[in-house]
Order: sequence, then C-alpha cells, then structure tokens
Amino acid sequence: MLPLQVRSALLSLVILVLALGVWEALNQPPEASEGLSEFELLMGGADQEARVPPPSDVLSHAWAELSNPFYDAGPNDKGIGIQLAYSLYRVLTGFFAAALVAIPLGFLVGMSPLMYRALNPFIQVLRPISPLAWMPLALFVIKDSEQSAIFVIFICSIWPMLINTAFGVAGVRRDWVRVAQTHELGALKTAYKVILPAAAPTIVTGMRISIGIAWLVIVAAEMLVGGTGIGYYVWNEWNNLDLNSVIFSILMIGIVGMVLDLILGRVERLVQYQE
Repeated sequence: MLPLQVRSALLSLVILVLALGVWEALNQPPEASEGLSEFELLMGGADQEARVPPPSDVLSHAWAELSNPFYDAGPNDKGIGIQLAYSLYRVLTGFFAAALVAIPLGFLVGMSPLMYRALNPFIQVLRPISPLAWMPLALFVIKDSEQSAIFVIFICSIWPMLINTAFGVAGVRRDWVRVAQTHELGALKTAYKVILPAAAPTIVTGMRISIGIAWLVIVAAEMLVGGTGIGYYVWNEWNNLDLNSVIFSILMIGIVGMVLDLILGRVERLVQYQE
C-alpha cells in the first residue's frame, strides 16, 4: 500500500484537476463574440452575464508574468517579482520589529503577576482594534506611506507573539524555576537558560500566527496607500479590468503565504524536537 504522504498528494492532485476542469467548463467565453468590443468580451458579452477567465487563460498569463517577473516599465507597470519583494520587505520589517518588542514584553508579563495585572487592560483594549484603523493616524503622524504600512504590520504582528510568549512563559513548570533559584541564577539567566527553551515552541507558534496575519493585512494596506506591492498590484489590475492578472495575483498571494507558513512551521517543529 502506498504511504500516506503519497496518497494524500495524489488525492490533492485529483481534487486540483477536477476543480480546474469544472472551472474551465463553466467559464468558457460565449460563442457569439463577433463585433463586440474588448471590454464587452472581457465582461462576457454585451448581453451576457460577467464571467471570470477560464484557468487556461490564467495559466497562460501566469507563464508570461513569471517568465519576466522583475521587469520595470514605470511606476504603474512592474513585474510580479518586484511587487512581491516590496510586500515581503514591509511584512518582514514590521514582523521582526514586533518580535523585538513582543517577546521581551511577553517574558515580563509571563514572569511577573504584577506586570500582567498592570498591562493586561491595555492589551485587551488595543488587541481587538483592526490594524487598518491605525492607517489614517499613521499616515498623519509618520507622513510616509511605506513606513505607515510597516507600522500597521508591526501593530498586527505584536499581539499574537506577545500573548503566546506570556502564555508559554507563565506555563513553565515552577520546579524548574526553583531549581534555577537554588543555583542562584539571576532573573536574566533564568529567563535565558530555563524559561526560553521551555517556552520556545509556544513563542514560535505565536510568530507563525503573526506572519500569517501580517501577510493578510499587507494586501489591504497596500490597496489603501498605493505605489507598489502585491496589494496595489491587485487593485491596479482591477482598475485596468484585467481579471487574468487579478486572479494570478490572488494565487501568488496564497502561494507566498503558504511558503511563509511552511518556513515558520518548520522552525516550530525543530524547536519542539530539540525540546
């Protein structure tokens, strides 16, 4: 019998082929298309309901885009590689900035009941606020769309990491901490040598959640600020009524998000293994 991984891969392939086949069959262009303008053809004909492009058209467009992903023909005409690179730069900058704040603060909250009680009201008030709600204020204060987008990523990334770090630190077995105290280890050495290794899987889980949220938010943020990035690319192609590019960019967003999650998932498994 085939291994589970092989069987699951084959099943995924079958599901993909069936989905693409149904999509192709349901989205064929109308036959009576002579005399129609390009706009009418794109929208399915003058008297037809609007249709999305079939997967064959999308794949053909994807091949053309991926053949030259880093071309630069002006402010509003850049390759998909450049657009993704700008988005990844913003996401990773905001994400790592949030990690520098959230993880130490999470240790403080998790190790100190006093700090937990003092900071918890602020966390509970700020955490539910939509990251995009900060964008107008960020644009007014920072006065730079690039830095404002990074700030929004920072805001949306900080909470899962902070909460998971505090939860992981607070859940470390107390007898391990007592052993460190009997060896007269200071608070910093105890945190680094005892608490950090024990809480590392929970911390990385928070980082994994944060990177997924950050990648979601950057698309909407770039639609608002414009300029460059995969979010702006989607919105710009919609304004150009290029549905092939819209669908292609949506697929690229999903693929990049999956890769980011796989990387953090691999780190999570390594940390758990070493534990």
